[in-house]
Amino acid sequence: MAHLAIALQRGYLTRRKMRPERREPVMTYVVTDNCIKCKYMDCIEVCPVDCFYEGENMLVIHPDECIDCGVCEPECPAEAIKPDTEPGLEKWLQVNADYAEKWPNITAKKEPPADAKDWDGIEEKFEKYFSPEPGTGD
Repeated sequence: MAHLAIALQRGYLTRRKMRPERREPVMTYVVTDNCIKCKYMDCIEVCPVDCFYEGENMLVIHPDECIDCGVCEPECPAEAIKPDTEPGLEKWLQVNADYAEKWPNITAKKEPPADAKDWDGIEEKFEKYFSPEPGTGD
């Protein structure tokens, strides 16, 4: 709840998602392939709306729940969280949307895999290592 108070205080909740009278595109943040097998969970601790969902080897953000506050992006050690407005992230918006519907919600940080640092920056992780299996959630 403290994160929600901070988001309100900083004005994050007045962004586009919270103003339906504005008919502009809604932005969200997405988790990209660098999360695969790194699965750091620092982002979960700062999310004011608990919009993260856990897969076996990565996290995703539910795009309909994300309030576009951006507090998760700088917290990710693997830099795997990006705004969906960046070019080339259409695939990741779909991956996040699809798996947020299938995987359990996670609201508490867990320890990352012991070899997370070894996987940071490896290319083509989605094609080689992505698992569609759900994580354990909370």
